[in-house]
Amino acid sequence: MKLRTILVDDERLARKELTSLLKNFPEIEIIGECSNADEAMEAIQQHNPDLLFLDIQMPGKTGFELLEQLESVPRVIFVTAYDEYALKAFEVNALDYLLKPVEEDRLADAIHKVERAIQKEQRLMEEAKNNRLGQDDQIFLKDGEKCWFVSLRDVRLFESEGNYVRVFFDKFKPLILKSLNNLEDRLDHRSFFRTNRKFIVNLRWVQQVENWFNGGLRLTLKDEKQTTVEVSRRQAAKFRELMSL
Repeated sequence: MKLRTILVDDERLARKELTSLLKNFPEIEIIGECSNADEAMEAIQQHNPDLLFLDIQMPGKTGFELLEQLESVPRVIFVTAYDEYALKAFEVNALDYLLKPVEEDRLADAIHKVERAIQKEQRLMEEAKNNRLGQDDQIFLKDGEKCWFVSLRDVRLFESEGNYVRVFFDKFKPLILKSLNNLEDRLDHRSFFRTNRKFIVNLRWVQQVENWFNGGLRLTLKDEKQTTVEVSRRQAAKFRELMSL
């Protein structure tokens, strides 16, 4: 298993030292180096890496601010000269936190954590595939005193609202206590597509697809309001592949 990796650090010497250490780990494939958050943002969007080795304190934006801007965050190992950020690093789901100068044994531990996390994720995804909900499945929804049994083929759109998701079907749009990420894991990806951070659409409700700004797409749904949903540039590539556009 090759881990396509980008190094993000404003110190050229630090990147050089880390590159030298990583030569001892054939599972790591360095596909880019960046000296600041803006360069990293562009490289991540272009290459979609599996892993980031990320410095925290950099000129301009910090490593944390970079992660906040990303629509989809790769696995992250922080590499920093400061230990006071450790707690926050794990709050943003970093897999490990290495202090400079990096020791090879600690680096090995961090890489093994990444590999175990990927293996666990792949196993869970495989298990989830067998239990995903498709167009013919029915779900139970409750919003306050109102309840519905709804066929998923009638649900045209899911919209994230904080820790809740709004479910659009017929003339109803109840709010349920569930995250969009959890919902995405439960739905059949051949029928339901995550267009961006905020929406999942039912593909059978898509009436029109058009090119949109910055390499994205815009979908028009065949409901009464002709609802439009934007597909981010990152997700647009997946959508084209899924729909063979």
